[in-house]
Amino acid sequence: MARFERLTVLQTILDDGMVPLFYQSDPDTAQKTAAALAQGGAHVLEFTNRGDYALQVFSGLTKYVAQAHPELIVGVGSVDDAPTAALYLQHGANFVVGPTFNEQVARLCNRHKVAYMPGCLTVSEIATAEEFGAEIVKLFPGEVGGPGFVRAVRGPRPWTRIMPTGGVSPDEKNLRTWFEAGVAAVGMGSQLVRAEWIKAGNFDALQEATRSAMQLIREIRAR
Repeated sequence: MARFERLTVLQTILDDGMVPLFYQSDPDTAQKTAAALAQGGAHVLEFTNRGDYALQVFSGLTKYVAQAHPELIVGVGSVDDAPTAALYLQHGANFVVGPTFNEQVARLCNRHKVAYMPGCLTVSEIATAEEFGAEIVKLFPGEVGGPGFVRAVRGPRPWTRIMPTGGVSPDEKNLRTWFEAGVAAVGMGSQLVRAEWIKAGNFDALQEATRSAMQLIREIRAR
């Protein structure tokens, strides 16, 4: 069951402007990754549903975070169907992200008052997702849509909140391009949670990179 209310989750994402995301098959490494993100100032993270036994790793992660970093909001990503979403909700997911829009996932999340951020790549997909209650839509793949797509959509639809995933990196030029185009937040995976750092156990580097990215976002938004 979710520890955080939907409105709290959505507002935290909008306030932070960044949702770090990762998958890790080792429970201990997943927990250390989450700790580094939290210590770097992130208040939200997305654990992606990939690989065998991902649910078990996620279950352990949500229990760990509730005790060690209770302010950290943990959600699940890469969810394509309602049965999978339901399983993760039972194991503590506070929000659900998908690569595509799925009507049954939207209905399930609405029943449980859980935020759902589906992947969209056309204006029609975005409009449909919003009709089913999506407050933030995930632009996926972000590399395909790009900042130009965000700017074009928000011209006639200024109420649309878009979070690109893919094509986002923690450097100032990249982040500035996205936020000046009008994104509400960015999803950041391997460009932030770097495989070489995790493999080497260099969680200090991840913590510092998270802190730096969060600071850059605050500065860009303040201008």
